[in-house]
Amino acid sequence: MPKLDLSFAKYNSASIPLIVKIILCGAEDVALIEYAHLTGRPFRVFSLDTGRLNPETYKFFDEVEKHYGIRIEYMFPDADEVQALVRSKGLFSFYEDGHQECCRVRKVRPLRRALRGLRAWITGQRKDQSPGTRSEIPVVQVDPAFEGLEGGIGSLVKWNPVANVDGSDMWNFLRAMNVPVNSLHSQGYISIGCEPCTRPVLPGQHEREGRWWWEDAKAKECGLHKGNIKEESVAHLNGTGNGAINANGSVTVADIFKAPSVISLSRSGVENLLKLENRREPWLVVLYAPWCRFCQAMEGSYVELADKLVGTGVKVGKFRADGEQKAFAQQKLQLGSFPTILFFPGHSSRPIKYPSENRDVDSLMAFVNALR
Repeated sequence: MPKLDLSFAKYNSASIPLIVKIILCGAEDVALIEYAHLTGRPFRVFSLDTGRLNPETYKFFDEVEKHYGIRIEYMFPDADEVQALVRSKGLFSFYEDGHQECCRVRKVRPLRRALRGLRAWITGQRKDQSPGTRSEIPVVQVDPAFEGLEGGIGSLVKWNPVANVDGSDMWNFLRAMNVPVNSLHSQGYISIGCEPCTRPVLPGQHEREGRWWWEDAKAKECGLHKGNIKEESVAHLNGTGNGAINANGSVTVADIFKAPSVISLSRSGVENLLKLENRREPWLVVLYAPWCRFCQAMEGSYVELADKLVGTGVKVGKFRADGEQKAFAQQKLQLGSFPTILFFPGHSSRPIKYPSENRDVDSLMAFVNALR
């Protein structure tokens, strides 16, 4: 497959081999592994084990490992985050307020950790998989949601080599090559994810109708490919990107930057920060919107930075600046776009705006150290 071989030749090296990612259990991803195997170039495979997969999926993973003589690198969610989510909201909160929060904990954050050491990755996305979110995906793109080895926006290349391949052609290839596939496919499952959020589709239904069937069709992405959701669709969902519309017409959004080291500020708290006499120590504050994919992309770096600054005398906070707070943030806090990062020094009443789009830990720490 020329496009896949080109991606291996361009981005592979002995020290940083390209990752071919199995997205839980998709047939397209097995095809990518087969293609990668045929190129003869080194590659790695990893999978996100959310802890809520079907038994058939785990058996499928084992069959893939044995067939190709490889070890899949399993990525797991943070146990403390899963425990906090389940204890506070129960095991099936996604049926009530949308799948984004659960997916963020169980899938997006583990994926973000896995991609930090890479320059490029490969996915099995196809245009005909989801007309609502994937009809315009390119073969190669700058990843709009995740950061790579160098850090910052534009540091990770995302290859979608089967973007223009028809689903029927994909299955013809899999049968011809006699490769392992998930046994759930023979039971009516086409697009397969976690067990509570996946069901078989009926004849005539699109394959993605078996995923998150209780949500708006325009937002059926788990967060791994959040950049596929068009801005107008996000606006339609009241700026959440969540897809969960409550019975009363309101939309629930899952918050981000949730960590003990990041202090959530109210408007009155920010107004106090603007008054120099009320500021006892310097503050770093991110102005964000939880639906913003760039805010989501920097979440891991910002939380890691906050953890490192504990005990240094610098407080780290967040202020949700969309909705009713947006006009205030634009007038008083220099908000131009999300995210906006401000440093409130101890010697000046005016906050200093972070000037770069490089939002990795080292760049943010250098900014703080230069000003405190």
